[in-house]
Amino acid sequence: MPTHGSLSKAGKVRSQTPKIEPLPKTGKAPRIRVRRNYEKRIILQRKSGQNWI
Repeated sequence: MPTHGSLSKAGKVRSQTPKIEPLPKTGKAPRIRVRRNYEKRIILQRKSGQNWI
């Protein structure tokens, strides 16, 4: 069965792509996020999803 491309060309594009450093993560600390979710669910008694009213 014929193959799709040769193994000598494997990884050609990835090796030519320049390496870019990842951006620093700017997300909130998990403790803050969990507290905010608690306030929404328990204190404000909002339902999950888009129909929260």
